Amino acid sequence: MSGRRLRRYRELPVWVVEDHHDVLPFIYRAIGSKHLPASNISFIHFDSHPDLLIPVNMPADTVYDKEALFSELSIENWIMPVVYAGHFSEVVWLHPSWAQQIKEGKHFFLVGKDKSTTTIRVTSTDDYFLSDGLYVPEEQLENAKPLHLDVVLLNPVKEPGCEDIDKGESAAKKLKLTESDEAAGGPASAFQCASSQGVAFTMCEEADDHLRKDPSCVNMDTSSDVNAKLAGSIIQILEKGDAYVLDIDLDFFSVKNPFKEMYTQEEYKILQELYSFKKPGTGSSEQDALVDCVENRIRQLEDLEAAFADFCEDDSEETVQRWASNPGMSSLVQLVNSLKCRMEAPDYEMIHQAGLTCDYAELPHHVSSEMEIESLIYSMKHLLRHLPKPTLVTLARSSLDDYCPSEQVDYIQEKVLDVLRSLYGMLDVHLEFSPGSSSI
Repeated sequence: MSGRRLRRYRELPVWVVEDHHDVLPFIYRAIGSKHLPASNISFIHFDSHPDLLIPVNMPADTVYDKEALFSELSIENWIMPVVYAGHFSEVVWLHPSWAQQIKEGKHFFLVGKDKSTTTIRVTSTDDYFLSDGLYVPEEQLENAKPLHLDVVLLNPVKEPGCEDIDKGESAAKKLKLTESDEAAGGPASAFQCASSQGVAFTMCEEADDHLRKDPSCVNMDTSSDVNAKLAGSIIQILEKGDAYVLDIDLDFFSVKNPFKEMYTQEEYKILQELYSFKKPGTGSSEQDALVDCVENRIRQLEDLEAAFADFCEDDSEETVQRWASNPGMSSLVQLVNSLKCRMEAPDYEMIHQAGLTCDYAELPHHVSSEMEIESLIYSMKHLLRHLPKPTLVTLARSSLDDYCPSEQVDYIQEKVLDVLRSLYGMLDVHLEFSPGSSSI
C-alpha cells in the first residue's frame, strides 16, 4: 500500500446514472478532489456484462483529454481507457451464472497504444478481445499498462428467516477496526486490518465447484463459507491498490438481450451467421495464428459495417445483391427482405450494432423472478460485509436501453440502496439519471 494521504468523504457518495459509462465523470471528479488517487485504483464491478471492450478507432491519446474521452465512450467500452490512462490497475468482474463472456479466473495482460494504428489494444488472447479485433502482440504496444483482471462467479443465496447481519453496522466495524485506525488510515488501514482474512483464490474456486453445477439458490450454511473465502481473495486484490470503487449495474440482478425483442428469431439467426467469429487456426506459430485471426476479423467487421452504412443511403435490391456477392454475406438478401417487410425504414446502424453482439456468444438474457433478485441481493450483501468500505459507489440503471427490465429497475435500485445503507450507514445519494434530480 502507498503511504499517500487521501481526503475522506463524510458520507459515502453513491452516484446513480442511467447509462453505465456516465459514471466515469464522477470517478474522475473524485480523482481531481484527491478522494481517489490518480493511479493504483481497484475497481469492483458487479454486472451481467464485462464492459471491457475498447472504442475501436479512438486514438489512445484521447484519454488525456477527459471531455473528449467522455464523448467517445459507450456502455460496453468505458473501463479499459481508464486502465490505459493509468487510473485502474485491478479490476474484479463479479458476474451471475448467466453471464459467461470471459473465462473465470485470473487474467493478466497489457493495455497499451498500438504503434501502427495509435489506438488502444491489449495482449489478452481471450475470445472476448479477439472477436472485437483488439489483440496485438506485446512488441507492438507502447506505453503499456499492466492489468490484473479477476473474473468471479457470484451465486445467489437464500436469505435466512433471521438475518445475522447487524443493521446499520459498517463494514469497517465488521472488520473490527478501532476508532483510531479509522481516523488515521483511510482505505489503507481498512485493507491492513482485513488482510488477515485473505485466502488464495484457488481455495475459493475449489469450494465453489459444486455451486457451478447448479446455479440455483443455495442455502446460507453452504454459501457463507464460500462467500467468506471469496471475500478473502478479493481483499488480497484490494490490498494491492490504494483505494477502490464499488460499481454496480442493476442488470447484474436481472438482464435482457434487447436485440432479441427487436428482431424475429430468423433475423437474429442470420445476424449470428453473418457476424460469427472464427477462432484462431493453426499457423506457423501461435502468435501468427492470433494475428491472422484478428486481421480476418477486422476485415469481416469492416465489410459488414460498410454494407449496412451503404444500406442507410440505398437499400435497393441491386445494392443488397452487390454486397451479398461477397464471401460469407449471401444471407444479407434474406435479412434485408425480412426487415423491409416488417419495417417502413429499417435502422441499419442499429442492426449492425446488434450484429456486433452476435460473435462467439450471445448477450446474456435472464429475466429474474423476485426471489432470484432477492437471493442475488443477499449474496452481494453477504460478500460486501466482509470487505472494507469503498471510497465511492457508482450505480447504473441500464433500463432505457432495456438491458435491465424497466418494470424491475426501481425495485432493484431500492433494494441495492437498502443494502448499502445497512452496511455503510448514511449515504450521500445523487440521482443523475433524470432532469432536475438532486441528492437525497
